[in-house]
Amino acid sequence: MEYRFLGATGLKVSELCLGAMTFGREADERTSHQLLDRFVDAGGMFIDTADVYHAGESERIVGRWLKTRSRDDLVIATKVYGAMGTGPNDSGAGRKHIRSAVEASLRRLGTDYIDLYQVHVFDDATPLTETLSTLDQLVTSGKVRFLGASNYTGWQLQKSIDVAMRHGWEPFTCLQPLYNLLDRGTELDLIPVCGNEGVGVIPWSPLRGGWLTGKYHRDMSAPPPDTRVDRAASQGGAEQWAAYANERTWSILDTLRAVAGETGRTLAQVALRWLLQRPAVTAPIIGARNRDQLDDNLGATGWSLSPEQLDRLTSASDRELPYPHSLLGRFRRR
Repeated sequence: MEYRFLGATGLKVSELCLGAMTFGREADERTSHQLLDRFVDAGGMFIDTADVYHAGESERIVGRWLKTRSRDDLVIATKVYGAMGTGPNDSGAGRKHIRSAVEASLRRLGTDYIDLYQVHVFDDATPLTETLSTLDQLVTSGKVRFLGASNYTGWQLQKSIDVAMRHGWEPFTCLQPLYNLLDRGTELDLIPVCGNEGVGVIPWSPLRGGWLTGKYHRDMSAPPPDTRVDRAASQGGAEQWAAYANERTWSILDTLRAVAGETGRTLAQVALRWLLQRPAVTAPIIGARNRDQLDDNLGATGWSLSPEQLDRLTSASDRELPYPHSLLGRFRRR
């Protein structure tokens, strides 16, 4: 496992981040702790969770495991925004909720500080200065070390950085967006902002709910039962069959299979490796329900795709650019 600086900060993190969204849901506590142990044994030290994952149980599971480890050897990230109660101030990115939420996350994690504290979703009802000044106070107090955002648009991220800089507040130094071979909208505005502003990118759903693992192929008319894609239709998940069962997806998977055959790697490992070699990306967030899935994902480290293989994967997953990107591309000077 290699280590990379998180954006323009002096904080180093492992090139893969272990996501804890499955903890307490698909993976019970014993399995979750085994996954954490395996990840650390492989050189991983970057772990991401959120206060809303299984109503806080994910943080509690990580916290109980933390007691068995050296805290300073790990980088723990969590998120704030989602509803943690039924009260009118139990969600969002307002000062009252953030201050309550960070204390609750610290208790559940059993730690004195959070390495990376992320706003889970942009809050369009709260003044940006209220959110950013509150986050800055958390850094100043030592309860939080670095700040990040998730699920922001390009203008929301850029404005947040600019406002923080104008006031001398701690800026966002990390973005957690949806980004994978099937979902490349992040590249239009967010990746350029991150590259220009020194913001590290830690993509969520790098395998898009299993679509990029080799489970699906063009001869199928429906997903296998009890898979994440199958459940997404009834649960409203974005990775459902109707959204991705199309020629573009099958072409991407055909190319993935070809490159996997050339490299002797699995489709998941190739898809993760492509992300690891994309501009501004620091560490894709891998999720696992069991040891086999985790071991497969860990196989994305320690090797590289050739420039030709990268180009083939990128070309296979390209799609027509929307305006104004389609127009601006014709005038690009570098």
